[in-house]
Formats: sequence, structure tokens, C-alpha cells
Amino acid sequence: MGEKRKIITIGRQYGSGGREVGEKLAKELGIHFYDKNILRMNAVESGIKESYFHLTDEKAGNRLLYKIINGLKPELTQPSFGADVVSADNLFRFQSEVIRKLATEESCVIIGRCAEYILRGSEGLLRIFIYADMDYRTQRITKLGYYSPEDVVKNIRRMDKERREYHQYYTGKSWEDLDNYDLFINTAGLGVDGAVQMIKAYVEGV
Repeated sequence: MGEKRKIITIGRQYGSGGREVGEKLAKELGIHFYDKNILRMNAVESGIKESYFHLTDEKAGNRLLYKIINGLKPELTQPSFGADVVSADNLFRFQSEVIRKLATEESCVIIGRCAEYILRGSEGLLRIFIYADMDYRTQRITKLGYYSPEDVVKNIRRMDKERREYHQYYTGKSWEDLDNYDLFINTAGLGVDGAVQMIKAYVEGV
């Protein structure tokens, strides 16, 4: 009998190092790592042109639509091949299908994309949320040089807001709700490597 499948999803606050944790964890466990480029693997199947993939970033679709149906979720029906093929909602459906297929085929680490919701109830699923205090996140993002120092905190808050709204829009659930996850890990206390080792120990112990 083969080894039990491990599907690890990671939600993360911006600047907490969640993506780095996911990449290192996948490498240590010898499994694949998937992030926002997840649809690129499905280009032939979906028929979506490469130029539209940026629309799958973690931002809610139509802003007005978001306000109207705040707290509700669109029906996650089969993806459309019609005129709305590149709409944010349709791209989410494609993305969800890819994630579900991946989870049935192999062990992997998936960052963001509401994967913990899409895969709820799946065997071998471990749902993790990575967070850190603002000082730690500010230091990390400042070192990366993405923004001018005076704009770092503003952009951290903006990115968190976009991820929060994206999650609420597509799942109807709060992004930071304890019920969505199995483990909450503070990288400000453990660091990226400490978080990786904690998750690895947990995975290998279950």
C-alpha cells in the first residue's frame, strides 16, 4: 500500500513569510509546491489565454458585485467556456477544479487560493494559517524593497484587505476564522525555518 497522501494548504498574512514556509516545506517533504500560477498548468484544458492569468490574483472580482453579495458565495459550478471565460469568478472555478484534481493525484503544498475551503473534507488535508505581528512583517517587506519605506505598512494592510475580501467573496467565510484551519503559526516567534520544522514534525507525527 502506498504512502498516505498529504495535502497541505497555507493561508498567510502578507509579509509573514508564508510563501517561503510553503516552498521550504515542500522541498523538505519532497512534494510539489503550487501558488498563484496554478492555472498555467491547465491552460490547454481551460482554453484561457496566458495574458489573463493575472486576474486570478487574490482580489475579489467585481467590486459592486462583492458589496451586493457580501457574505454569500457564487455557485461553484462547472467552468464556462463562453464569453465570460476570463471573468474573475470563472477563473476561480477553473482554479478550484485544478486544485481538486491535484489533491486527488498527489501530495502537495498549496498557497492561498482558498484551497483550505475548496478541499474541505479531503483525506490527508492539513490546513495552516501563517501570521506575524506588524513589526516583523514590516521588516521583512522593507528588506525585500517592494515599496518605499514609508509605504510598507500601508501596502501590507492593503494586501491583507484584498486577501480577506477575496476569501470572504468566494467562500462566505472569514479569512482569519479559527474554524478554517488546523494550525496557526506565528513566524515572528519561530521564524520561517522554525515554522517549517514545526509543520514537518506535525505532518510526520500524524
